[in-house]
Amino acid sequence: MNRTGRSPVENTEMDIQRPASVARARRNRRILWGVVGVVGISSVTVALARLKPAAPTVDRATVWTDTVKRGPMVRNVRGLGTLVPEEIRWIPAETAGRVERILLRPGAIVKPDTIVLELSNPSEAQALAELEGQKRAAEAELTTLRARIENELVSQQATVVAADSEFRQATLQATADVALAKEGLKSNLETQLSTMRAEARRSRVDSEQKRLAQMTGSVDAQLAVQQAAVERTRTQVILKRSQVDALKVRAGIAGVLQVVPVEVGQQMAPGANLARVANPSRLKAELKIPETQAKDVQIGLVASIDTRNGLIAGRVVRIDPAVAGGTVTVDVSLEGELPRGARPDLSVDGTIELERLANVLFTGRPALGQENSTITLFRIGPDGITAERVKVTLGRAAVNTVEIRSGLKEGDQVVLSDTSAWDGSDRIRLK
Repeated sequence: MNRTGRSPVENTEMDIQRPASVARARRNRRILWGVVGVVGISSVTVALARLKPAAPTVDRATVWTDTVKRGPMVRNVRGLGTLVPEEIRWIPAETAGRVERILLRPGAIVKPDTIVLELSNPSEAQALAELEGQKRAAEAELTTLRARIENELVSQQATVVAADSEFRQATLQATADVALAKEGLKSNLETQLSTMRAEARRSRVDSEQKRLAQMTGSVDAQLAVQQAAVERTRTQVILKRSQVDALKVRAGIAGVLQVVPVEVGQQMAPGANLARVANPSRLKAELKIPETQAKDVQIGLVASIDTRNGLIAGRVVRIDPAVAGGTVTVDVSLEGELPRGARPDLSVDGTIELERLANVLFTGRPALGQENSTITLFRIGPDGITAERVKVTLGRAAVNTVEIRSGLKEGDQVVLSDTSAWDGSDRIRLK
C-alpha cells in the first residue's frame, strides 16, 4: 500500500489512463483556439476590408489655400503688352536715290525740320534744271504775247481814231456841199458824192470799233492759254524741286528717332521706308488678352497699366476684331502723367476692369477652374489637417478670384493648387 491508500496495481491502471484524457483535453483546447483564431482573422479581415484607403499626405507648404469670403468682388482680365506711341511716322522715300549720308541714329531727339539722312540722285537735279528752263521760256512767251496784244490794241485804237477823224471831216464836207448846193454853187452830184463819202466813213468807223471790241475780248482768252502753260511748268518745277529737296530726308514731326533701317550706299526705291519717328510723350498700351477672356471687354472700360515703375490709369479705346495666336489685341489710352522710365516698346502688365459685383460668395481662382463650370476642390476640415474632395460650381471669374455658386459656404478653406496628382483620392492629409 502506498500513501494514497491504493495498491500498486491500481496506481498502474491510473497512470495508463491519464495520458489519453490529457491529450483529449489538449486537442479540444487547440480546436477551440483554432476556431477563435479563424473567427478573429475573419473579423480582422472584414474590418480591414471596410477601412478606407489611407489618405495621401501632402506638405502644406507646397499647396495654395484660400478662405471663401462674401462681399464685393471686382471682375477683371489681365494681359501682357507693350507701350507704343500714339503718333508714329514712317518717313518714305519720295523719289529714288542712293543713301549718301546718315546724319542721325535711333534715339536722337528730332524736330520736324531735322535732317535725318541725305540721298543723292543726279538725274533729279538735271530734270529740275530742264523744267526751270521750260518755265522761264513759257514766262517769256507770255510776256511777248502780252506785249504783242497790247501793240495790236494800240494800233487798232489808232485806226479807230483815224477813221473817226475821216468820218467827221467827210461829214463836215458833206454839210458844206449841201449848203453850197442850196445857193447853186455846188451841183447835186457833188453833194451826193460828199454825202456818200461821209456815210462810208461812218461805216468804216463802226467796223473798226467792232474789230477793236473783238480784239479786246480775245485778249483774255489768248493770255489764258499761255498763262496755263506757264502755270503747268511752274507746278512741275515746284513738284520736282520738292522731290529734290526730299533727298534731304527730314523727321516731319517732333519726337524720337526710333528706326533707321538703311545703310550708306543703299539704293532706295520710291515709297521705301527710310526712318521711323515717334512722339514719346503720347503713348498707349497694346495688351494681348486671351481670347477666352476677351469676350467681355468693351470700349470705354477702365484699365490699369503696370510699368513696373508705377501704375497708369487708362481706358480701352480699340479692340482688334481678329484673333492672333490665341489672343486679342486691346489698345488702352493712358491718362495722366507717365511714370519715369515709360518709353516705347516697354513691357507692361495691364488689367481691365469688367464689372463690380456687390455681394457674392467668392474665393481665390483655382489653378484648373474656368468660370461657369463645375469642378472638385479639397475642402479643409475643422481639424486643419484632413481635406475632403467636394463638388463646386463656379460662376463669374476675375483674374485672381472666382464666384462660388454652390458647394461651399463662407469661411470654408479650400486647396486651390493643382490637385490632379491626387485624382484617385477623395481625402488628403496636410502636414
